Amino acid sequence: MAAESLSDRILRDNAAVFQTMLDHRFVKDIKNDTLSKTAFERYLVYEGAFVDTAISIFAYAAATAQTMEQKRWLIAVLDALANEQISYFERSFAGRGIDPSSFDVDIPPVKAFRSGMLCIASEGAFLDVVAAMFAAEWMYWTWSKEASACHISDPLLKEWVDLHVSAGFAEQALWLKRELDLAGEGGLPEPACARLSAVFGHAMQLEIDFHDAPYL
Repeated sequence: MAAESLSDRILRDNAAVFQTMLDHRFVKDIKNDTLSKTAFERYLVYEGAFVDTAISIFAYAAATAQTMEQKRWLIAVLDALANEQISYFERSFAGRGIDPSSFDVDIPPVKAFRSGMLCIASEGAFLDVVAAMFAAEWMYWTWSKEASACHISDPLLKEWVDLHVSAGFAEQALWLKRELDLAGEGGLPEPACARLSAVFGHAMQLEIDFHDAPYL
């Protein structure tokens, strides 16, 4: 029997919290086409603020990457965040007449998500960032694949879901998974593996709390 990969071990360790996020009200509302306009627009503003933070998170990863291949990949990620995802939010706000400054993006679960993920990046090592972003991106890719097959009447929401099942996003989620597996195959000590699993679990709980925020 083949040895369990590090990413699969992390997913197994955190199966319960991962499933809690997949069963979240926000995800179910999207699949059932019942997400309210108010909740979606709050989410857009909160998520837009996080994507700005994600640029800093991946910049820390690029700064601590060990190989040129990693650096090149992360530079491409930064480009996509700054020139594709941020553009989505700018277009969305303009099209919906949303003024992000009229929303409080510092309510506890939203602020905790941004600061918590940034803290992992700024105080941790390269693999800590990989584990945290693996949590976020593997989760989005997983539920979005199911949601993309559902009827979504809001074209902007449909675009957001489809973005997370695009080839580029899938490649990014798989790249993060592969980086963890390569580290595991390289003989990463058990305490380090356990720490990365804990980082994943912490990031997932931050995600759960963050997705509660549009309903507050």
